[in-house]
Amino acid sequence: MNGVILRWPVPLGITINAQHYKKVLQDKLRPAIRKKRPGLLESGILFHHDNAPVHTAWAVTDVLAGYKWELLEHPRYSPDLAPCDFHLFSKMKEHLRGQPFQTEEDIIQATKVAIKNLDKCSYVTAFKD
Repeated sequence: MNGVILRWPVPLGITINAQHYKKVLQDKLRPAIRKKRPGLLESGILFHHDNAPVHTAWAVTDVLAGYKWELLEHPRYSPDLAPCDFHLFSKMKEHLRGQPFQTEEDIIQATKVAIKNLDKCSYVTAFKD
């Protein structure tokens, strides 16, 4: 609720499956948490993702159980209730609307700026709503 910890664009040609998602959790997200929110890994993580098969696969749930992160429940068959879907992505679209992009790197940089420009207090509102 204190803002984006990891912004990681999926490389072209990569299919997101359980093994890939597990690797992102281990190699990208945990180090990003350690760097951006020192002490948070030790004090406890409240983690939310939807019920996509990739997120509920044994390989992923096993890793998360080992991390001892508290998982927020997500209503079954309700992918549209994810805070990122109704808050983060809509705000990013407002910022990106009408901008021409020549390269993939242009898109990545524009989304980085859009995320940095988000009001930090609105994350709390998004999760409470």
